[in-house]
Amino acid sequence: MLRELNSSEFTHPAAPATRDAPEVMQAFVARHVPAMVLMSVLLAQFLLLSFQITRNHRGPLIKLWAVRLLDPFDRSLRGVSDATARAWETYHGLWGAERQNQELQTRLVEARFRIQQLSEQAAEAERLRALLDFKTRAGFSTQAAEVIAASPGDGSAAVYIDKGADEDLAADEPVITPQGVVGKIVAVLPHASQVLLVTDSASGVGAMLGSDHVQGVVKGTGDGLCRLDYIMNGESVSPGEPVLTSGLDQIYPKGLLIGTVAQVQDGNIYKRVTVRPAAPLDRLEMVLVVTRPPAAAGEAADLRR
Repeated sequence: MLRELNSSEFTHPAAPATRDAPEVMQAFVARHVPAMVLMSVLLAQFLLLSFQITRNHRGPLIKLWAVRLLDPFDRSLRGVSDATARAWETYHGLWGAERQNQELQTRLVEARFRIQQLSEQAAEAERLRALLDFKTRAGFSTQAAEVIAASPGDGSAAVYIDKGADEDLAADEPVITPQGVVGKIVAVLPHASQVLLVTDSASGVGAMLGSDHVQGVVKGTGDGLCRLDYIMNGESVSPGEPVLTSGLDQIYPKGLLIGTVAQVQDGNIYKRVTVRPAAPLDRLEMVLVVTRPPAAAGEAADLRR
């Protein structure tokens, strides 16, 4: 006899019970074990055959496949390695070139400094030789001295030399160079002397024109130049004409070059003659002091009185 169906059972049938995931995996493996074993055996046989089979007697086939598979990676690694090596060589070369450049720069500076020293020594030797030649040719006694200082202040018209009373120098002794007259000693110290330059406004030198020996007096203007006074307007004076010592001042020997005429203008009675000194008064280094016996120096002093 059939059981009457409940309406609720008819409308909502019971859901089948679900399995857990591990149970499903175990069931899958259990069903496919023969296939998996077969695939493993085939793969093993394939690998064994690959190790045994050779291609054109160049080695196992598996080795060829491995080479072909890894060849792109090997080439990439070699490319990176080569690029790195080239970059390192380039950097090392640049670093070496920079270091060599620095060494060459240092040597160049040292060579220039050495050349400058040799040039200075050659110039000094030339000055000393000219000084010695002039001293030999001069018809009077001289003593060499070195300029050690200049009077302070702008437009200084006095210098100091390294010889003084210890070398028997005396006031009013002329100081000259091979190029021309420098000035005269105005103060004598134990180991130095002060020299008043011909460009000082307090200086005065008996002078004459080199062309016709017209007499005059050279005085300093205080600005690095001199002027030749007492030359009449009627006298002929040309720029570039030499001006020499006349010897009438009883200080400077006759015939020494004082300078050259730089400019000439007519005045009321006398010409205004500007003289440019011949001696390099702004860069004096070595000079000659014209020395005289004590008796001659005393006689000259008496004549000036």
